Amino acid sequence: MYLRHGTFSYLPEFTDDEIAAQVRYALLNGWPVSIEYTDDPHPRNAYWEMWGLPLFDLDEPDGVLAEINACRATFPRHYVRVLAYDASYGRQTTALSFLVQRPPEEPGFALTRTEGPDRRQTYGLRPYATDRPQGLRYGG
Repeated sequence: MYLRHGTFSYLPEFTDDEIAAQVRYALLNGWPVSIEYTDDPHPRNAYWEMWGLPLFDLDEPDGVLAEINACRATFPRHYVRVLAYDASYGRQTTALSFLVQRPPEEPGFALTRTEGPDRRQTYGLRPYATDRPQGLRYGG
């Protein structure tokens, strides 16, 4: 299964140069950038673990790329994403979000169906990744 997350989810994987170009665009717009990672990419899991602190007051993407590479090296079997925040609305608003790393194997999700009163069907998603303990979900 190929998980679709973020702004560029239907494009091929970005190279480091393409990631740098997107980070440069965010920095030119004055958006602080942060890096997050997870081993549970459920669509409703909006709160991933933050890698370090948000990166403010940068002019070039080199510092962000160094942090992305450090996160990738520390968590080679996790999803890693870059987020850029736009504070112009007076609140923290995500302006840009995209994946920069996927685990080598993506186990996918199971669709669960429950029949209720009057034969009413309800559906839910359960990630196969959560069958294993946190930190070991992707063969770590």
